[in-house]
Amino acid sequence: MTPAEDRTGAEDRVARVALTWLAEPGNRTVWTMVQSAGAVATLRQLSAGDFPESSLRAAVISRCADHDPRREAERALARAERVGARLVTPADAEWPAGVDVLATLELDSRRQIDRNTRPPLCLWVRGDPPVDHLLHRSVAIVGARAATGYGIHVTTDLSYGLAERDWTVVSGGAFGIDSAAHRGALAAGRPTVAVLACGVDRPYPAGNTSLFERVLDDGLLISEWPPGAEPLRHRFLIRNRVIAAATRGTIVVEAAARSGATQTMGRVTALNRIAMVVPGPVTSAMSVGCHQLLRESPQTRLITGLPEALDEIGRIGDHLAPRPRGPEHRRDLLDEDSAVLLEAIPARGAAGPEELAASAGMSLRTVLRRLSLLEAAGLVERRDGRFSLARPGRTAPGADR
Repeated sequence: MTPAEDRTGAEDRVARVALTWLAEPGNRTVWTMVQSAGAVATLRQLSAGDFPESSLRAAVISRCADHDPRREAERALARAERVGARLVTPADAEWPAGVDVLATLELDSRRQIDRNTRPPLCLWVRGDPPVDHLLHRSVAIVGARAATGYGIHVTTDLSYGLAERDWTVVSGGAFGIDSAAHRGALAAGRPTVAVLACGVDRPYPAGNTSLFERVLDDGLLISEWPPGAEPLRHRFLIRNRVIAAATRGTIVVEAAARSGATQTMGRVTALNRIAMVVPGPVTSAMSVGCHQLLRESPQTRLITGLPEALDEIGRIGDHLAPRPRGPEHRRDLLDEDSAVLLEAIPARGAAGPEELAASAGMSLRTVLRRLSLLEAAGLVERRDGRFSLARPGRTAPGADR
């Protein structure tokens, strides 16, 4: 690459960040302008006060009143470098091509949130694997934050099974179904991807901080918003189109009426992605949205477990025999309580059984039993009656190295 090409590429990246700061991601007008004239020319045009539509004028003028878009973009890039995040644009080899299908998404709605569904101009990423590598063979699992025990159980089983078969599980990092989806994949020793509605350096909710740290061990945190961005309510709805487009299919497990999960499924069906719904008890408010989807959307498919999910997403014959897999990880065989307890153990320092029982929401008796199993597996260490994560390289007595 020549110095001129390198400089042009750098200017394009700064312009894309600045444009995403000026107008929320997915803006139809901005994306169309970038496709026609390029990001640098689009930023120059908007900064000069040349607006093709009035709604865009109001947003740009309000944000430019006290701030310079390019300076904000440079600050965001500097902050990303400090927190170990990177910017990925369509010019990069790891760009997930699946999101480009959003250029064709047309929804029968006059709402701005349904009009502005164009592809991202750029993505912010934390984690080592290339984005396209993890998302090429991926399935999203989404659902209610106020999930029931039934929903958590079904989600964990689905996620674990999909991950074991080398499908990357994608979700939004929220409490409830999202968390269970990520934990199921992690329990299988496989990477998972959280698509966020805020900066990748301040993943939301804060109560899932330890979960996000585990996601980063082998997976990714992805966002359209720059580091430091707040998780504003409307951003979750904007984010959902990326989850729908980036994955081969989406599974909804528990959803209240008119929930974010049902909105995501609207994008899934509009994009002709595979739409799967898990039914629930007819007496549960957390399954109303699922049953509504099954009743009103002919594209949705009812699934009740892993085999049916694999039938929907897999190629013919893809799952007739066990897939080859690498060496088994000691975490692979953990039961659900042990996996939750392991996550409750602090990343640094140690905690007593009573503290862990309160953090994991388990009885002290259950915690003591699971701690013994985790210690025998070489996953935790006991020191002076307190427990911490095992040091790297430590193996259980008698375990194969």
